Amino acid sequence: MSFGIKPINDYVVIKLVEAEEKTKGGIILTGNAKEKPQVAEVIAVGPGTEEVKIVVKPGEKVIFSPYGGTEVKYGGEEYKVLKQENIYAVVD
Repeated sequence: MSFGIKPINDYVVIKLVEAEEKTKGGIILTGNAKEKPQVAEVIAVGPGTEEVKIVVKPGEKVIFSPYGGTEVKYGGEEYKVLKQENIYAVVD
């Protein structure tokens, strides 16, 4: 899949996964009550550096720092560009 943003070094482009709109108990949350999502899908990865090997792959779901990275709008969609070190885990 070709994507128009090609990250450099150890940067990764992610797309946020929508927060759940219902709780387990069936309560519907309004926009203000939803938690900011911390799970995203990896869209593109840089080649890494001599010091940092890229370990995430496009298509994987990851947990990331909500305070890291830069939000970017591209092709009408919102993405986040962040260093791989701000990704904490891969979600199965």
